[in-house]
Amino acid sequence: MKIAILGAGMIGRAIAIDLASQHQVTSFDLNESNLSILQKRDERVFIKAFDLSDYSSYPTLLNEFEFVVTAVPGFMGYKTLEAVISCGKNVVDISFFPENALDLDSLAKEKNVTVITDCGVAPGMSNFIIGHYNEKMKVDAFEIYVGGLPKIRKKPFQYKAPFSPADVIEEYTRPARLMEGGQIVIRPALSEMEWIHFEELGTLEGFNTDGLRSLLFTMPHIKNQKEKTLRYPGHVELIISLKESGFFSEQEIEMGGKKISPLIFTSKILFNEWRLGLEEEELTVMKVILHGQEKGVQKSIFYSLLDRYDAATKTSSMARTTGYTCTAAVNLLSQNLFSEKGVFPPELVGKHENCFQFVVNYLKERGVIWIKKERV
Repeated sequence: MKIAILGAGMIGRAIAIDLASQHQVTSFDLNESNLSILQKRDERVFIKAFDLSDYSSYPTLLNEFEFVVTAVPGFMGYKTLEAVISCGKNVVDISFFPENALDLDSLAKEKNVTVITDCGVAPGMSNFIIGHYNEKMKVDAFEIYVGGLPKIRKKPFQYKAPFSPADVIEEYTRPARLMEGGQIVIRPALSEMEWIHFEELGTLEGFNTDGLRSLLFTMPHIKNQKEKTLRYPGHVELIISLKESGFFSEQEIEMGGKKISPLIFTSKILFNEWRLGLEEEELTVMKVILHGQEKGVQKSIFYSLLDRYDAATKTSSMARTTGYTCTAAVNLLSQNLFSEKGVFPPELVGKHENCFQFVVNYLKERGVIWIKKERV
C-alpha cells in the first residue's frame, strides 16, 4: 500500500518508520530538518518538503496514495483532515485539533471514505478500551490518567514536552469538560488536583484537562467520566502561578515601543526549557479504570501502561505509544478489518472485538504492553 504521512515531527517519524516495514511510505513536511532526521533513521521512507497548509494542492499531492495519516500541529489539524477527506482518501488522524471531528462525518460519507480520528494514546488507546468494554458490560463510570514525563526530573518544571509548548499551554488553559451524573460540566484546566501512586514511579499529581473529547458525545450513557493529566509533584503549582500572573494571555502588551503577546513570549522561553532532546529518555504512564456491571456482578477493570524510551530504535515513549496506536489503525484499514464509512473516534472502532484485539496485539508486538486487572 502507498501511504502518505503528513507531518514528520517526533510522532510522525515514528509512524512513518513503523509503516515502512510493510508499506511504501512518503513523509511530507515543510521542516527539512525533520525530514533529514527521518531519512537518516530509515532510508525506506521517501521524503518530500511541502507546505502542508497549501490545501488547494492536496488533490495532486495525494493522488497516488491509498491511505493518509495526518500528524500536523493541532492548530491546522481540522483543515488538514477536511482537505484529505475532500480528496476521497481513507485517513487516520492524530493531530488532536480543538474542533469537533464529527462535524466532518457527512463529508466523509459523501466521499465514501473511512476516517479514524484522535488515534493516539489518550485520546486514542483509552477510547479503544472504553469502546470495547462498553459492549461487554454496563459501564457506569470511568477515569483516565495519563502523562508523558522526562526520566530526569530537572527543576523547576520537571517536565519536557514531546510537542510544541504552545500546544501544552493550550491544554493548560482550555476549560475541561467532564461528565458528572449524566451532565456535562465545565471545570478550569489544572483544577481538582489529586495524588496518584504508581508502583515504579511513586506519587504523581493528576489534574483536570479537556481530554474526553468525543467520549462525551458517543458515550453519554456513561454517567461519570473524567480524564486527568499526570505530572511530577510541584508542576501544577508553578503553571497556575504563571497562568494567574498573565503569562498565558493572548492580549498584547507594549514593551519598548513594540506590542507582544505574553503567550508568544512565554512559549519562546519554555521552548528551550521544555524541549525534549532527540535521544533524551522519557516515559509514558497511564491508567484507564472502568466501573460497572457484567451479568449482574459489580466489577472494576484496570488497564495500566508504563512505557519507556527505546534506546535501540531511538524512539521516544510518547512516539511509541501514540504512533503505534495510529499505525495499528492504519493496518486495520489496509487489511479491511474496519471499513465503515464516515468519521469514527477509536471507541466506535474498539467496540468490534476483532479490531480491539488487533490493536492490543499490534502494540504488544512492538513492546507497548497494557496490563489488565479485574476486581469484583
